Amino acid sequence: MKRLLPLLLILPLAGFRPAPPPPPVYEGGPVRMALVDRDRGTELRSYPAEGQRWVAGERGHRYAVRLYNDSPRRVLVVLSVDGVNAISGEDADPSQTGYVLNPGQRADITGWRKSQDEVAQFVFSSPSGSYASRTGRPDNIGVVGVAVFEEARRWRPDPILRRSLPAPAPTAEAAADASASRIEGYASKSQAPALGTGHGAREQSSVRDTDFERASRSPAQVLQLRYDSARNLRARGILVDSPSRLPREPQAFPNRYVPDPPAR
Repeated sequence: MKRLLPLLLILPLAGFRPAPPPPPVYEGGPVRMALVDRDRGTELRSYPAEGQRWVAGERGHRYAVRLYNDSPRRVLVVLSVDGVNAISGEDADPSQTGYVLNPGQRADITGWRKSQDEVAQFVFSSPSGSYASRTGRPDNIGVVGVAVFEEARRWRPDPILRRSLPAPAPTAEAAADASASRIEGYASKSQAPALGTGHGAREQSSVRDTDFERASRSPAQVLQLRYDSARNLRARGILVDSPSRLPREPQAFPNRYVPDPPAR
């Protein structure tokens, strides 16, 4: 039976233990990410263009960042929205706090973390009305990204064999810096974005603290999605489906919660 709400585990501090990760049993990385239009109840389709994935949002609509942990182990996910850490509000960096997902877990992150019991909803807004712009950080509006870390495991070193050494890998600091530059997003090289992420109404969203030891200083995976208006995506040559034409699976019980009454 599927749980109504996934349990999210928030990480205040994390150490790491250098350890060789086990061979993965998943393809393409441990985590998948999508954006969900909460007002339409649909997962937004992403479109490839310019070497990135693009999503068409609609101003005024609430959205969630949907994360799938496809791995058989816990993972730590550091979430960046418009270049801002969605938990701490700092300029996003992979070394910061994040959410811990259990093996096989799906989680919807619905807003900016205000406490262990509340978030301020993610809402597609104008760029000037976005949280990043209102706090003086407009350079990375229009991008959602995650840095994923695997958990360290206790291990016994293999017997030492005499063999030629491989070429040295980049330092952890250099790898982390490279990952940070990717997750912060790309500076706008063409038209200005038409959407940002606002600081919406507060809603209940409970988490608790947990311990997590990173297997490495640099993330095992970095993902990002660019989002903008459908009009701007079409201007980039992306063929965007109309929301009314997007397929939606029928549901026997479509309304899960009590709606607000009409405004007077």
